[in-house]
Amino acid sequence: MRANPIRLLTLTAIMFAFLTSCAGPQKKTTEYMDNLPNKDFNTDTAVFGGGCFWCVEAIYVELKGVISVTSGYAGGSIEKPSYRQVCSGTTGHAEVCQIIYDPAVISFDKLLEVFWTVHDPTQLNRQGNDVGTQYRSVIFYTNKMQRELAESYKGKLNKEQTFDKPVVTEISRLKVFFKAEDYHQDYFANNGNAPYCSIVIAPKVEKFRKVFGHILK
Repeated sequence: MRANPIRLLTLTAIMFAFLTSCAGPQKKTTEYMDNLPNKDFNTDTAVFGGGCFWCVEAIYVELKGVISVTSGYAGGSIEKPSYRQVCSGTTGHAEVCQIIYDPAVISFDKLLEVFWTVHDPTQLNRQGNDVGTQYRSVIFYTNKMQRELAESYKGKLNKEQTFDKPVVTEISRLKVFFKAEDYHQDYFANNGNAPYCSIVIAPKVEKFRKVFGHILK
């Protein structure tokens, strides 16, 4: 199936976004660590990174069957990283979102379709003006089924040349997910008038709604 990927913003918005990257003002807050909350047999967990986690969270929270979306960090070498540490690009962690969903309502395959549509998976270690390994395109699988589906979907996109360049999305096993500081949670909902939200996130969400309106809450 040929995807209909959302393209970059207009040149004017991109130029302005240089001043409004995800690595904006930082606050000193409590650090948290979350284990996968698969206590309810009716839920499953997906962990995706597609640039700034504010963007990823704002999109997935609107899907039917998604119970919760938590911004955090994964894939690195240090425990309980702070936002400042992750933004340095030296921890190996990526900004990601932990998505708890009901597989009876929305499938992992559908979550993947959204994932590869709402960001540019051909950009290595960046999304737009957010540059660094912390912004890499990545899927952290939690079981064999997720790994096989992700690898198969990625292979199909490349085989069909859905994008102008090869998909470089990393597919790795999730070791541990660290919850980000409180002020990152529900960021778009709580800071919609902030420059990064209005210039970068809002257009992404608007285009996402047009493509996936049939599966929104």
